[in-house]
Amino acid sequence: MTTDTPARLLQLLSLLQTPREWPGGELSERLGVSRRTVRRDIDRLRELGYPVQATKGSDGGYRLVAGKAMPPLVLDDEEAVAIAVGLRAGAGHAVEGVDEASVRALAKLEQVLPARLRHRVSTLQAATTPLTSGDGPSIAPETLTVMASTVAGHERLRFVYRDKDGSESRRLTEPHRLVSTGLRWYLVAYDLDRAGWRTFRVDRVSEPFATGARFSPRELPTGNAAEYLRQSIQRRQETYAFAVRFAAPAERVSARLPVWLGALEDDGEGGCVLRGTAGDSVEWLAVRLAMTGYEFTVREPGELMACVRELGGRLSRAGMGDAGESATGKGGGWGGGAGESGAGEGL
Repeated sequence: MTTDTPARLLQLLSLLQTPREWPGGELSERLGVSRRTVRRDIDRLRELGYPVQATKGSDGGYRLVAGKAMPPLVLDDEEAVAIAVGLRAGAGHAVEGVDEASVRALAKLEQVLPARLRHRVSTLQAATTPLTSGDGPSIAPETLTVMASTVAGHERLRFVYRDKDGSESRRLTEPHRLVSTGLRWYLVAYDLDRAGWRTFRVDRVSEPFATGARFSPRELPTGNAAEYLRQSIQRRQETYAFAVRFAAPAERVSARLPVWLGALEDDGEGGCVLRGTAGDSVEWLAVRLAMTGYEFTVREPGELMACVRELGGRLSRAGMGDAGESATGKGGGWGGGAGESGAGEGL
């Protein structure tokens, strides 16, 4: 019998988070208390915001249902290890969908993991190799979790940064936000030594250290970290403008594209137009556009049109097998001129 009420409530909560209905009698036996105590504990959980639903009957049952807010979860050892391993695997690469919120969740989880479970997570991750990895450089999950913790806690962050020429410098920053571009992770932060906003590629960061010194957040010039990163990348490297029409409404296409890629506008004909600037290769952009799954037409630039044509032809030949190879010959080259009508039709 559990006489400690907080411990008993946590045990009850852990049982209710299993997706099933629990008869009152079974809960009473599991907890070693009377049914009346179970009912009182259920009322306490409801007061704490947990939406526990009761059903009537000879042996009334209880289940935890979806509510208006996300209450704290209670995880057993195996569940905690599974979630931590999954988040660490995703955080190592700038995978779209595994954004700052996911990294913050990983930071919170690893902060409270007992040493024995933290060791299991590290051992399991070290012993496994993913079949595929992201296109960008890999990053130690610990680097991301330290950064995410300082972002959430408004805590100054110190680290060593390696510039593109290989030179290293120590930076003291007020971290604002982590941003994933689908290829890399970036940190948007205020550099105290240089008295200005900066963006840092996280794969070039080493020895991140949370100083413990708190700060009051400054206002970002653009008001949005993703937009600030986009402008920063444009200033630092050669970019090109592009325009693409999708045969689908902006609302649907936007769910499959990162916001930093550009602005989507409905064209009044059932489609939408994406306009933006990019610094990555046209090959990467062509593949990223095709991954939306919607038919699209490239309007500019000519290099992107040519790349899409070549990629489309290469994929068509690959689908034909040996017959396609004998009909077209080995090798490639750019298919068609960049200015041909209809270039970039949906892949």
